[in-house]
Amino acid sequence: MTTTTDKSTTYVIDQMISAKAIAARIEDLSSLIETEFADTNKLIVVGLLRGSFIFIADLVRELDLPIEVDFLEASSYGNEMQSSREVKILKDLRGAIEGRDVLVVEDIVDTGHTLHHVVNLLRSRQPARLKTIALLDKPSRREVDFRADWIGFEIPDEFVVGYGIDYAQRNRNLPYIGKVRFT
Repeated sequence: MTTTTDKSTTYVIDQMISAKAIAARIEDLSSLIETEFADTNKLIVVGLLRGSFIFIADLVRELDLPIEVDFLEASSYGNEMQSSREVKILKDLRGAIEGRDVLVVEDIVDTGHTLHHVVNLLRSRQPARLKTIALLDKPSRREVDFRADWIGFEIPDEFVVGYGIDYAQRNRNLPYIGKVRFT
């Protein structure tokens, strides 16, 4: 448990998913991804910034495939706790993906708007294959008919931080996923 005070807000973070559980799940997921992309010349692994940066780092180190890493920054939250449902692309890919194998890495699928928007954008660029993976999935909050190809953990409708996921740019550095309780 971690207690944090941020100007006028005090909250407690209770561990929900341990660092060990995350590491073990990433090993399992990497095996599935290696099987799916066994015949690839190169897999373009696209991390959705900022929340996925720790997940993508750990995931690519487990993959025994030729890979290239790129990033795309999309936002529908800003500093808020709930999605605005308006997805903005803040940073686009540096490289082309036409005719290439692509894996999009997301931290959490909540309403589904962000990942749905990003997948449609990237599909319009005609990759050979496009798959998605999310560390966390909150199906009870889904507003868009979308599910990632691979999910690390399905979680209830709780506000979470850690392992790259933030609350107002804080708590990304926690090595676990924690549930936030405001006090």
